[in-house]
Amino acid sequence: MLYITLFFAVLSFFLGLYALGRVAKVTNATHDLDWDSIANLTGEVGTIKNTIQTLNNRINGMHSPKLQEQELLAQLLQNQQNAKPNGKMVGG
Repeated sequence: MLYITLFFAVLSFFLGLYALGRVAKVTNATHDLDWDSIANLTGEVGTIKNTIQTLNNRINGMHSPKLQEQELLAQLLQNQQNAKPNGKMVGG
């Protein structure tokens, strides 16, 4: 029983050292980071999110330029077919 307790104590000590090392690594990596840099990064992340969302929508076909063009052509053809000449010559 004593050996099991000693094993867990040593294991806890090494896990604590490992966690301390990781925290020190993050602290050193973000040492020169100021609030302006954080604000710029936040804006860039928002821009990237919007770009990815637009790309995903295009991939899924929600905002496909081809569909919009086809709809516009269909409306144009329908408007041309519905327009009836009134028999009067204009111009020339």
